[in-house]
Amino acid sequence: MRNSKLKAKRSKILSLFYFLNLAFFGLFMPQDEAFAELTMDANHSHIKIDFFYHGSTMSVRGTADPGVDLIIKLTSPDGHEVLKQKGKIAGLLWMNVGSLNAEHVPGIYFLHSTKKIEDILSAEDMERYVIGYPALAKHIQMSPVANEEEKTKWFNEFVRFKEDSRLYSTSTGKISLTEKDGKGNYYILTEWPYQVPPGTYTVTAYAVKDRRVVETAQSSITVEQVGVVKTFADMAKNNGALYGIISIVAALGAGFGVGLIFRKGGGAH
Repeated sequence: MRNSKLKAKRSKILSLFYFLNLAFFGLFMPQDEAFAELTMDANHSHIKIDFFYHGSTMSVRGTADPGVDLIIKLTSPDGHEVLKQKGKIAGLLWMNVGSLNAEHVPGIYFLHSTKKIEDILSAEDMERYVIGYPALAKHIQMSPVANEEEKTKWFNEFVRFKEDSRLYSTSTGKISLTEKDGKGNYYILTEWPYQVPPGTYTVTAYAVKDRRVVETAQSSITVEQVGVVKTFADMAKNNGALYGIISIVAALGAGFGVGLIFRKGGGAH
């Protein structure tokens, strides 16, 4: 009898403790975190590079709480890159004068936001989630560099090179926001450059409110070579000699064909 009373009392204490926990988190948890809702769906999650591939498009859509700003980042796993430093030799010839090693470098970095990043997100969250070029500059390690000023100089050159290669880009205002049935909907259509190499990439949506990230959603995109393109790529990697022979034969055949065309054109005049 006594044991049953003790069990009943213990059960009441546990129930009261559970209720107080719920009340505490319900009262003191920030409301945007408690109710934040973010979903994401990326089309073309599997992009195939075939013989006629010249790039593609990618759309990202989903739902978000009304009133939040959005940031969409598409990036690849961090890697290592070697940057060549150029300089004048004897004040006359431009040549490679050294190398820079860059670590934690994403091969691609596409960033889109509803407003300017610095206007909607705190510096702490920019660095935490590596959002924006200033945060990326702190994330990437470069050596050898004498100081932060030199690192900034070479990082800016690196970003300029990546942007010219269409592997890095940023945009503001391309994300469309609509509201329906009390829910916010977002959508963006972007170009997928053909320069992006095969690999697996991550697209992340960030919901931002009061200058901090309150929710994230993530998806992956796979880019792979198929058909003849994959066959030749594998051959170049695994059987360089055969690939070289086929390349030479193809080049000779193309040259012979062009010669015939011009010969016929010359005879017609």
